[in-house]
Amino acid sequence: MIFYICEQCSLTMKGGLHMPRDKTQAHEKIIQAAVREFMEYGFENASMRRIASEVGLTVGALYRHFPNKEEMFAALVEPTIDELMAKYQAFVEQGYEVMKCGDVQQLWDESESETKWLMCFVYDHFEAFKLLICRSQGTRFESFVHDMALLEERSTHDYFERMKHYNMTVNELSQQEFHMLVTANVSALFEAVIHDFSREEAIHYAQTLDAFFSAGWKKILGI
Repeated sequence: MIFYICEQCSLTMKGGLHMPRDKTQAHEKIIQAAVREFMEYGFENASMRRIASEVGLTVGALYRHFPNKEEMFAALVEPTIDELMAKYQAFVEQGYEVMKCGDVQQLWDESESETKWLMCFVYDHFEAFKLLICRSQGTRFESFVHDMALLEERSTHDYFERMKHYNMTVNELSQQEFHMLVTANVSALFEAVIHDFSREEAIHYAQTLDAFFSAGWKKILGI
């Protein structure tokens, strides 16, 4: 717990001298308490008062670290989202490079590794994804899984359009069916988080998902 002696000047006593408090340390303890609070109660039922009490602050002092509860929640998940988006884009760009070879099967083999890669990333940041998927109702992040499905839908559609330039074709799907299938595929992956799979179980599940969805996609797309 934070031993907070002087809220107004943010000072502690050491050897009879006033020493500046380590705000970084205080902030880190708030973050840890916030994770526990949101995990247990979810965003809507989480209490800034309980978090403040746990770390030895007044609610007013807590608001000097975060302007509101949603920004506190954002601090727990946005860094992970930003990292995910950067790595996702790098993965997409890698696929574009493979596409230049003109081999549909090689391109498909590369794309199949995405599920395992994403599952590993999720389990490297499990707390953040548990908050995003299971505890974010009432925040701007509550549509995270849906937003990821839309991102995957757009990038896959772009893949298909680019493939035409390299004389590679796939069967056409209606936009509605394509949307529902991509959504089902993405949503299925995050079920591992919802059901608290161990990392080992999740990686095995990712391989199962690849086997299941790859066979269906290949059949439908004519690959």
